[in-house]
Parts: sequence; structure tokens; C-alpha cells
Amino acid sequence: MAKIVVYPGSFDPITNGHLDIIQRAAKIFDKVIVAVLENPEKKNPLFSANERVELIKRVVNGIENVEVESFKGLLIDFMKKKESKVIIKGLRAVSDFEYEFQMALMNNKLDENIETLFMMTSSQYSYLSSSSVKQVAMYGGCLKGLVPEEIIEDIKNKFKNNF
Repeated sequence: MAKIVVYPGSFDPITNGHLDIIQRAAKIFDKVIVAVLENPEKKNPLFSANERVELIKRVVNGIENVEVESFKGLLIDFMKKKESKVIIKGLRAVSDFEYEFQMALMNNKLDENIETLFMMTSSQYSYLSSSSVKQVAMYGGCLKGLVPEEIIEDIKNKFKNNF
């Protein structure tokens, strides 16, 4: 049986921490589906869901077993559609665990066949979040080492055009 894992998130924008989880998961699973959430709770995203999908596709180009798609609604419904029973979530710190643990329990309540695996981020990315990247970019700070090189200009241009 092929093992398909789903890595859900907003990825607004994708960071080197996200990419680290994707690359490591791709070594463990037959297929990694990066599932870009169209989250109505997150007001005013920097990038639309379609833009985020395109940025991630550019970044993971060359990793053969990685696919990128957006989804709306319940993750469990997306999982069923993709015939996956495993969710992978990256953890930066203990503070991430409480929220992710709650989500894992809820997903398991909705479908007892779904398992969530937690992967610790590499230590060099433990401070990194999409929110902190956006704040650095807003004030013209250096994004090198925070996000994949391929998308630095996209982020800078978004701030030039919107702010």
C-alpha cells in the first residue's frame, strides 16, 4: 500500500521551515500532498490560495513525490478524496503543540482512521513563522535564509504593490 501523507497549512508564505518538513517527509512517504488551506478565518492573506499553490510548486519543483493543491472545508474530507490516512504537522516549539494536539484529536474524532504525525522542525528554523516573515518583509528587512530564494522577489513585490 502506498503511503500518502498530507501536509496542511496556510503557507502564507511558505518558509524554509515548511520546506524542511516537506523535504524530510518526502524521504519517508511515497507521496506528500501539500494542502494549502483556503482559511476564511485568516483575514487579508498576503497571497491568494492560487498564488500560494504556485509559489510552493515552484519551490518543490524537482521533488518528484510532492504534489501541491488547495482545499476548502474540512481537512478530513480532503484526506478522503486523496485516499490518505496520515497528516503530518511541523512543530517549532511547545507552544505549537497544544493547538496542533487539539486539531489532531478533532480530526481523529471526525475520522478514527486518520493519524497525525508530528515532526520537529530543524533547530535553525524553530523561530520562523509566516507571520514573522511578513513583518520582516513589510519593513524591508532581509528575507535571505527565511524563505526559499525562488520566492523572495514575489514577497517583496507584494509589499511594494500593496503597502
